[in-house]
Amino acid sequence: MASLLITASSLITSPGDGGPTRVLSPGYVRVENGVITEVGEGRPAGAPAVDLEGGLLAPGLVDLQVNGFYGHDLVDADETGWHTVVRRLPETGVTAFLPTFITAPVEIQAAALRRARDLLPGLPKDGTRVLGVHLEGPFLSAERKGAHNADWLTDPTPEAVATLLETGLVRLVTLAPERDGAPAAIRTLAAAGVLVSVGHSDATADQVAAAADAGARKVTHIFNAQSGVHHRDPGVAVQALIDDRLSPGLIVDLHHVAAPVCRMVFRAAAGRTVLVTDAAASAGMPPGTYELGGEPITMPAEGPPLRADGTIAGSGLRLDEAVANAVAIGVDPVTAVDAATRVPADLIGRTDLGRIAPGAAADLVWLGPDHRAHATWIAGERVFGGAS
Repeated sequence: MASLLITASSLITSPGDGGPTRVLSPGYVRVENGVITEVGEGRPAGAPAVDLEGGLLAPGLVDLQVNGFYGHDLVDADETGWHTVVRRLPETGVTAFLPTFITAPVEIQAAALRRARDLLPGLPKDGTRVLGVHLEGPFLSAERKGAHNADWLTDPTPEAVATLLETGLVRLVTLAPERDGAPAAIRTLAAAGVLVSVGHSDATADQVAAAADAGARKVTHIFNAQSGVHHRDPGVAVQALIDDRLSPGLIVDLHHVAAPVCRMVFRAAAGRTVLVTDAAASAGMPPGTYELGGEPITMPAEGPPLRADGTIAGSGLRLDEAVANAVAIGVDPVTAVDAATRVPADLIGRTDLGRIAPGAAADLVWLGPDHRAHATWIAGERVFGGAS
C-alpha cells in the first residue's frame, strides 16, 4: 500500500495516551500501510498527496447502532444488501459500525447471527468496517418496548445468553436490567467482552446503578423508550446522566430528543455522550414503506420512520448529520466529533479507531464547513469523495 500525506486547514487529533483532543490549524497526517505514522502541526515540506482546504479532517465516524440503511434491514438482508450498506456508509463519514438486530425469538436471532458470520468474510475490503453485532433485545421491558414486538420479549436466561454468544459476533447487547436474571446476564456478557447497554427499560435509577455495578457501561438512546427524569422517581435517564460509568447514546435528529435536552445531555455527561443514528432501512431513501425487524415502517417526508400505530421506529439520520446538528445547537465541534469517534470506539475496546494519532488505523473523514462528509478514507484508501 502506498504512502499517503494529507495536509488540512484544520485537523482533530486525539493522542493515544489519553491526552486531550485538540485541533491543529493547519495540520498534517502521514500514513503507511493503512496506519497513521505521524501527526503534526503546520504544513511539512514537499508536495502532499492530498491538500484539504477548508472544513475539518476528523477521525472516521463510528456508529454503534445501525439497523439498516439504503433500503436494507441488516437483520435479514442478503449479500447484495450488506454490500450496498458497507460500500455506501462512507458517504456519511462512517468508517466502522455495529449492525443492529432488534428483538426476535432467540433462535431466530441466533440464525441471523450465523448468516452474518457467513457473509462477513465476503464483504468489500474497502467498505465500512463491521465491528460485530449489536443485539437490541429480546431482553427488554414490555412497558418500554417502543417499536419492538412484545410477543418476543423474554428474560436473559443463561441458556438464551449462551445461544446468542455462540458465533462470537456479539459486541453490544441492549437489555432491561429489571428483567429476571439480568444482573447475572450482565456479568456473563461483560466477562465475554460484550458491551452491555441499558435500554428499553422501565428500571429505577437504583436498578440502573446495580446494572453498572454488574458491568453495564452504556445507555441506549437516552430518553427514548426508558424511564426518565422525575424528582421523586428517578429512572434510567437520571442514572445515565449522573453515573460516570455510563455513556448515554443520543440520537440528535432533533425529533427523538429536543435541542435543549440534547445540550443538557452533552453538559451532564461531558466526555461520555455517544452520538448514534439508530438508522433504519429507510435511511438514505425517499419517503415510502420499508421494514424494521420484519415489520413495515413508513418514512414520511419529514421526521423519523413510524410504525402503523405512530411509534417512532429508528431514524433516517446520518452520523455526519448528527455531528452537524450537535454543532448547530451549540455543542463545540471537537466535542461533537469526539462523541461520534473516540468515545464509541473506546467503549467497544477499539482504541485503534476513532482517533487521529500514531498507531491508529488511517480511517479519516473530511468534514466540510457544513460538517457533512466530503471525502472518506478507510485504512488510508479513499473510498468516497474527492479532494484537491
